[in-house]
Amino acid sequence: NLKTVLEAIVPKQTYSVQLEALDSNASPFIITQPEFMRRMKEMSQSGGGGMFGMGNMPEMYNLVVNTNSDLASSILNTEDKTHQEHLVKQALDLAKLSQGLLKGEELTAFVKRSFETLK
Repeated sequence: NLKTVLEAIVPKQTYSVQLEALDSNASPFIITQPEFMRRMKEMSQSGGGGMFGMGNMPEMYNLVVNTNSDLASSILNTEDKTHQEHLVKQALDLAKLSQGLLKGEELTAFVKRSFETLK
């Protein structure tokens, strides 16, 4: 089961994994922020809603996985657990990069890992 595989690798405290059958040409992994979290964060940044203490709440994102993508099939059909984990982490980092969420050490590690795959 694809969702079980992904949830074992993707950090649960940050991402809620959702499977969606999107166009096969759409991105395999898409990160979105739940509307509720986004609004609460905006309110706390603008000074309103400070009593909720949302400013120090952990970031929560939805990880939408396109079940029609070749990558989703590759992840599901890979027997090698190490390779499977590598595929998921690389795809997650690409999705984070596309949203401007990949920074610092994570970004450095991603770039290094990407160059290693080109060898």
